[in-house]
Amino acid sequence: MRLKEWGAFWLLGCIWGSSFLWIKIAVGEIGPATLAAIRLFVGLIGLLLVTRLQRQAFPRTAAYLPAYLFMGAFNTAIPFILIPWGETRIDSGLAAILNATVPLFTIVIAHFWLSDERFTPTRLAGLLIGFAGVVLLMSRDLGAGAIARGIWGQVAVLAASLSYAVAATFSRRHLRGHPPLLQATMVVLFADLFAWLTVFAGERPVRLPALPVTWFALIWLGVLGSCTAYLLYFYLINAWGPTRASLVTYVFPVIGLLLGLIFLNEHADWRLLAGSGLVVAGIAVVNLRQMIGNARP
Repeated sequence: MRLKEWGAFWLLGCIWGSSFLWIKIAVGEIGPATLAAIRLFVGLIGLLLVTRLQRQAFPRTAAYLPAYLFMGAFNTAIPFILIPWGETRIDSGLAAILNATVPLFTIVIAHFWLSDERFTPTRLAGLLIGFAGVVLLMSRDLGAGAIARGIWGQVAVLAASLSYAVAATFSRRHLRGHPPLLQATMVVLFADLFAWLTVFAGERPVRLPALPVTWFALIWLGVLGSCTAYLLYFYLINAWGPTRASLVTYVFPVIGLLLGLIFLNEHADWRLLAGSGLVVAGIAVVNLRQMIGNARP
């Protein structure tokens, strides 16, 4: 089981790490909400096919409907719109790094929501180190005497990270024990409804993709980033809990940064590298005890 969990962990990190590249490509042609709505629709089709093959029954009671509505909004729809919007203003590599702050937000929220994930001096130190890295990263887009355009892109991605953290903790408390396939399908279903409502309410004009590379990006994001990744994500939350599952954020910032540098010719200066190091160091300190425990035979 441990090998199975770590296999899911590394696969999820690679999938999500590449997503920032494809988001940057797709958002060059279509709006952020349209991107989210189409990728979620593709992902939903995949999840429904898997549900059919697995003969997974949907809930026959509405008792958990509010929980799935909440997860659809905060775990998927909101961050899936905010991150592409942010990437219209910042590089994909920077977005990947800022999204790595999810564990830092998670431990703050889990402290108040979960009895078994309380603050410790080590976790507090990790928070301070990690958020020092965030401040350094955001300083790259502070203009002389005025807030530059890029700062709002960074704020959007950080807001998406906060939304992910809220949802991860909520899922652990209210949906723990539900089959990962059921969780993923219900969450993506409601998220896609929210995304399409946002498209028709807020994007003018609505632009559908025409370029082949955009369609390829959307299919990649839908099949892998929304279908496969969500099955892996909910599996890890149920198996490890939200804080340990969020360790996947060690993987995708490195992948996202490298792909942006190689394929999009994005620029990396000393503040990006130093800020990234502080964010990763903060996450490492926050999860130090768990990592030591995982290393034991």
